Amino acid sequence: MSDLVTVILAAGKGTRMKSSLPKVLHKAGGKSMVEQVLTAAKGAGAKRQIVVTGFGGEQVRAALSGQAEFVTQEEQLGTGHAVRMTEGLLQEEKGTIMVLCGDTPLLTSSLLKKLYEAHVENHAKATVLTAVMPDATGYGRIIRQADGSVEKIVEHKDATEAERAIHEVNSGIYCFDAKALFSSLAQVTNDNAQGEYYLPDVLGILQKQGEKIWAVAADDYEETLGVNSRSQLAKAEHILRQRKNEALMAEGVSIIDPATTFIDSDVKIGRDTVIYPMTYLESGTEIGEHCEIGPSVRIQNTKIGNFVTGQFLYAHDAVVDDHVKLGQFVHLRPGTHICEGVKIDNFIEVKNSTIGKGSKLPHLSYIGDCDMGENVNMGCGTITVNYDGKTKFRTTIGNNAFVGCNSNLVAPVTVEDGAYIAAGSTITQTVPKDTLAVARARQKNIPGWVDKRKR
Repeated sequence: MSDLVTVILAAGKGTRMKSSLPKVLHKAGGKSMVEQVLTAAKGAGAKRQIVVTGFGGEQVRAALSGQAEFVTQEEQLGTGHAVRMTEGLLQEEKGTIMVLCGDTPLLTSSLLKKLYEAHVENHAKATVLTAVMPDATGYGRIIRQADGSVEKIVEHKDATEAERAIHEVNSGIYCFDAKALFSSLAQVTNDNAQGEYYLPDVLGILQKQGEKIWAVAADDYEETLGVNSRSQLAKAEHILRQRKNEALMAEGVSIIDPATTFIDSDVKIGRDTVIYPMTYLESGTEIGEHCEIGPSVRIQNTKIGNFVTGQFLYAHDAVVDDHVKLGQFVHLRPGTHICEGVKIDNFIEVKNSTIGKGSKLPHLSYIGDCDMGENVNMGCGTITVNYDGKTKFRTTIGNNAFVGCNSNLVAPVTVEDGAYIAAGSTITQTVPKDTLAVARARQKNIPGWVDKRKR
């Protein structure tokens, strides 16, 4: 079992975001940035995860409830001070503590696992995750010794020309021996311009003690990038979605135009499914095999089976079974279950309803709070009148029923198995099994009425 514990720093306000929301809760790839970090750490084998909160701490704790342990940094006195806040929780730990930043949503499990394994294999007291930047301006440079260990980290402003020519930089992510970390933190001072306690000072303390400091370079510098502005958040979003699209295509999903397809990190799609342009598949969505989804589709937290087609639709918090056809401008609202073989044509809204196997909703209808049986035909323009201004009522429709066009079913009402409803009817009472219901005024023609009106 892994001895890895992660400490995720999430106390900062993120003033450049210009938001009342804590920076780490801004989403990238369908998850908050800090959730992306938690996911990566868990995938790397972390047995415990500690999140250090500060600004908006209640919001962060609520958003991550059940996913981590928490400590509070009441005053933001630097990264070293933030890590020290976890000592009460971690004082019995004897393994490795990995310190992460909550605003680095591009981290991957494979990279963090690489960092952890290198730390352990090299018997280092501290290991720095580094990145080779195309433009290293402003970053602390990693100066290595001949054996690959870290000699020192030089801040850009203090670096010589030769040192500035080095493009390997400090990412701000570390692994530490647990005991060495807290004993060194006790020696860190705030004797600097900001009056803060800096975590990198631990490296210098360990070096003076003759301890080994190692460094591991990321294969792709983008994985280490932090987010400090909405512009940087947009760039991170782009990278995450690009990764997701490439992963899905490698697994057998066809994406016609990845540049106009937006799929959140946790979305699952089966092989041989085709995703057309301008499709948005958001968190919690699962799509089966051999489907055709899009163009111009938005699906949120919805489960879709196999062999389903849908275009120009919006579905959220719904379930769609196998072999369903969804026409254009369909809206599936929360609590909806579309059963196998259902056909829904254009301009249909379904809310909090079950549409039974093989049933048909031709077009221009609203079906709300309805329990519909199998092989039902709903005529175009049919409405379930489910709301009286105070209470929502349900409509029940049995198997093999036929509802004529432009009908109103005023709930609570039941249409039993095999019943027929004549077109244009307003139904307010139970329609018995195998019965035809006609509920409309008899037509009356008045000769000469138009001529009289013109006088």
